[in-house]
Amino acid sequence: MIRNNFIKLQILILAAAGCLFTVSCSQIDVYEKHTVIPAYEWQNSFSATGDFLITDTVSAYSIYLVIRHTDAYQYNNIWLNIGLQPPGDSMYIQKVNLSLGDDANGWKGSGMNDIWELRKLLNGEPRRFKQAGKYQFTISHIMRDNPLLHVMSVGLRVEKIKN
Repeated sequence: MIRNNFIKLQILILAAAGCLFTVSCSQIDVYEKHTVIPAYEWQNSFSATGDFLITDTVSAYSIYLVIRHTDAYQYNNIWLNIGLQPPGDSMYIQKVNLSLGDDANGWKGSGMNDIWELRKLLNGEPRRFKQAGKYQFTISHIMRDNPLLHVMSVGLRVEKIKN
């Protein structure tokens, strides 16, 4: 009886180790970079920038804007210029009016204490990148306030869609 329980325990440990090994060795197809806004005072001359590498042009990707702000942010929205530059091409800039919340329902996204994070899908539905290589991005605000107060960080998340 004790021997059978010991064998079952060994099998359970080996199975758990196998699962951990499988999970830890699988590739995560997500890129995410956040740029911290200095002193939570976003100057209109300050841009969040970054780059990511695309090697798979067959798979589709979702692109998200990720923004963190405090509860003291005084608007329900934020206007942004979001630029994306494919390898060897020009920067394409898109003006985005991102709703962060409303007076009736409060802030969108997830919050803890007075910090709120919103992840907003930018490309509607998953799309393929036409060419492989390094893509660069920029994010800047185009609000009237300078500096724009209580924005903590802004970034981009690129997720490969599993088939």
